[in-house]
Amino acid sequence: MAHVHEITIWTRGVVKDKEGRDVANGIALAADRTGKFTQAFDNYVDLPDRVNVPLRKYARISDQEIEMRYEYENATPEVVVLVDATIVKGMNVLRGMVKDGVLVVNTKKTPEEILEFVPNKHLLKAVACVDADGICGTSTVDFSGTEGGVDTVGLGAGLAAPILGAVAKATKLVSVEDLAAVVKNKNALFRGHEATVVKLVS
Repeated sequence: MAHVHEITIWTRGVVKDKEGRDVANGIALAADRTGKFTQAFDNYVDLPDRVNVPLRKYARISDQEIEMRYEYENATPEVVVLVDATIVKGMNVLRGMVKDGVLVVNTKKTPEEILEFVPNKHLLKAVACVDADGICGTSTVDFSGTEGGVDTVGLGAGLAAPILGAVAKATKLVSVEDLAAVVKNKNALFRGHEATVVKLVS
C-alpha cells in the first residue's frame, strides 16, 4: 500500500467551520495540481456540528491511488492543524499521530507556549504558529459551501489563507505557489507563510 499523508484539521462548529473546510480543501487542491491523489472531507463522527463545538476536517495526499478512501477518519495523522488555538487545552489533538509529526496552530502565542498544553509533545518534530486572526481579522461564517452547496465566498477568503501559508512553510507537503493558485486571499496566504514561526522539537 502506498504511503498516504494524513492531515487532520481541528476547528469549531459553525463559527469556524468554513475555515477548517477551506484548509482541508486548499491542501487537497494544491496537491492535486502536482498530480497527487487527494481527498478532503468532514469527520462525520463530529456531525452535526454545533456552535463552537470542536470538530475535525481531513485531507489526504498520496503518490498513488488512495486505497482507504472510504475510511472516514484519519487514524494516523502526520500533520495536525488547529484553526482555533483554544482547542489544544484539555484535548488530545495529536491522537493517533505518527512519530515526528507537525502541529500548525493559529495563535499569537509562541511555539514554546503552545507546547506547554500538549501532553504528548514527544510525538512532534515541529510546531508552527501563525497569527491568522491578526492577519485577516475575524473568521468567515458562511453556510453556502456546506452539505454540497456552492461556496459563494471563495476558498481561503478568511483565516484559512494564512493558516495554509503556515502549513506550506512547516510541512512542505504543498507549496505556497500551488496554494496561491487555489486560494482567494493570496495576500493573506503569503503574509501567513512569511510570518509563521517554526520551532523544531527535540
